[in-house]
Amino acid sequence: MLRISVVIPTYRRPDLLLKCIGALGNQDIPASDFEIIVVSDGPDDATAAALANLPYQPANLRFLPMPKKGGPAAARNYGWQHAQAALIAFTDDDTIPSPLWLSGYLQAWDGSALAAFTGKVVVPLPPHPTDFAQNTAGLETADFVTANCACTKQALLKVGGFDERFAMAWREDSDLHFKLLQANIPLRKIEEAMIVHPVREAPWGVSIKEQKKTLFNALLYKKFPELYQQQIQARPPVTYYVMVVSFFAAIITLLAGHTITALILFTIWLMFTLQFTLKRLAHTSHSAPHIYEMLYTSAVIPFASVYWHFYGCWKYGVWFG
Repeated sequence: MLRISVVIPTYRRPDLLLKCIGALGNQDIPASDFEIIVVSDGPDDATAAALANLPYQPANLRFLPMPKKGGPAAARNYGWQHAQAALIAFTDDDTIPSPLWLSGYLQAWDGSALAAFTGKVVVPLPPHPTDFAQNTAGLETADFVTANCACTKQALLKVGGFDERFAMAWREDSDLHFKLLQANIPLRKIEEAMIVHPVREAPWGVSIKEQKKTLFNALLYKKFPELYQQQIQARPPVTYYVMVVSFFAAIITLLAGHTITALILFTIWLMFTLQFTLKRLAHTSHSAPHIYEMLYTSAVIPFASVYWHFYGCWKYGVWFG
């Protein structure tokens, strides 16, 4: 009898996925006690081939490719809706679950129809991590992340599962967390249910591309304004606005012939940009390539962030700082 279902969303990352599945093969409960549901976020021949060619086939492994891309929230919904067990654990394809991961959740669950759990996330970092790695390590202190959580199917049905409007891997976990809180569904932290989340390689300047996720802050705020301010962000990033306004004001005043004023405004922008760069470098690598990346991205991030923020406000019809 299946006691717990594991849902793993993925898309064209078979090498990472196979490591995760390999770790699930080392759980300290019988393989017949759980099923693994791999959901591909769209057609994914590479993942299908990798799973078909596994040297061993887990007892209860299912591969469910979605007909088109819908994002990780949609993939998780597709997975838990096809799950056979009453308790469903979620993780990502780039994690390494510990041998006690599933048993930690099963031992904590008393069989209640409405229950939710979150586990421990460990992000191994080198002595001098990159800024991207340092940001990834924030998973260790997050209250609730879909890289390591479990919910009963009844709890997911009650709150409507994941909101598929969160089309990227951002804020969909906070949305589910807030819905569980509002529904008064008990949520417990289980330290024994641990996963390791290695930092994957990221392209140069990835932090600029990551700013697009900011648009989903508006959707989360629209749904849960009080919880957003309490647990996500109490005040807007004022320094970003100062940097953007001072930069454009410097250009306008320079074109208007007010050279001294333009110089003052440009100096303000430069000072805030350097301060932002130094803050990001404080506990990260000081290698020359990383310093150059931080200088460049620190100059661009405020503009990208403010743009996506206002785009999100327009898209979801809500205004906040």
